[in-house]
This record gives sequence, structure tokens and C-alpha cells, in this order.
Amino acid sequence: MRKEINFTVTEPHRDCEVVTRYIRKRRSIYADQYQEGTIPEAELLEILTNATWAPTHKMSEPWRFVVLTDRQLITYGMYMGSYYQHLYQDIPDAEKKLAKYNYLKNYPLKAACMVAIIFVKSKKVNIPEWEELAAISCAVQNMAISATSFNIASYWATGGSAIDYVKTLGLAENEQSLGLFFMGYTNDATVHVQKKRTPIEQKITWRS
Repeated sequence: MRKEINFTVTEPHRDCEVVTRYIRKRRSIYADQYQEGTIPEAELLEILTNATWAPTHKMSEPWRFVVLTDRQLITYGMYMGSYYQHLYQDIPDAEKKLAKYNYLKNYPLKAACMVAIIFVKSKKVNIPEWEELAAISCAVQNMAISATSFNIASYWATGGSAIDYVKTLGLAENEQSLGLFFMGYTNDATVHVQKKRTPIEQKITWRS
């Protein structure tokens, strides 16, 4: 039996209304849709600080972040071009091959920054890895929602080049790369329409 939910926004619920708006406005927007711009340091610190307020079992705080800007964007673009060379090196048309390489090389350049997401395995407490990864996922979601509140586009890149590039930054024995979190500015007109979600009625059951 379906349970009816009636929710009327009253004054005490205004904060909830704001949170709901940003959660549902958040979307993954890729770096090739960005426009050049710099994120103010105070806003960037706010985004990263909010990440650390994610739930974390036994307060292990299993995360570390490296903010990558300027020359790091150029370096990563060149890394991407070489990393995926095997996917386009057999293209017979030299111009198309070069175009593919240039697309990858230039892909990160309009991002305001990238943030390396690093899983730091606790040496003090024994926590199942899935719980630590869940905590980091919550931290990244906090980053994404916070970025959205500043009208900053974002997405979490977990492809091979992103994972392996973070490994080149110097990780400790108990650390693991979880990819790159891109942030930047975009023209709303270039953003794809929000993908539809399955109605919640199809995803929940009620028991009493």
C-alpha cells in the first residue's frame, strides 16, 4: 500500500527547501563544456571544508585532497593525450588522429581546477574498506553540492587516466587514488538537460 507524503514548506523548513534545490540542481558537467575562470580561494576552501563534514566511521577521515591548477592542467592534458594514444593511433587519417590528440590535450585547460581525491587507509583503526570508500563518496557529494551552490560546475572523473595521474603525485603506502574532481564555470545554455530519475514510488516499499 502506497503511503501518501504531504509536505508543505513552512518557515522552519526553508533551509530544507534550499538544500533540496541544490541537491536536485547538481549534475555532472564535463570539462570540455567549461569556460575559463578562477574560483575564489574562500569558495574553494568552503567546498573542501564541507567535504570533511561527511560521515566517517570512528572519525577516521579517510581522505586527502590535492588542488591542481595552472600548469597541472596543462600537464594532465598532455598526460591524457598520451595515455589514450592506443585508442586512436590506428586512425588512418592523420588529421583526425591529430584532432583526437588535441582534444584530449586541451580537455582540462578550461577547468578552474582539479582536485585529486585520495583514499587514506587508517593505520590506527580497522574499518572495512567499503565503509571508508562510502565516506569518501559522501565527501565528494558534499563537494559537488557545495560547488553547485556557488554556481560552479563539477564532476568526478574516475577513468584510467584520472586514477593513474593521481598516482604520479606521490602517494604513501596506505593511500589510493580515487581520481580527479573537476570544477569550473559554464554557460547554462550549454548544459544538458537534467536526466530523469525513476519515480521514488518504484524504489521504496513500506513496512510496519
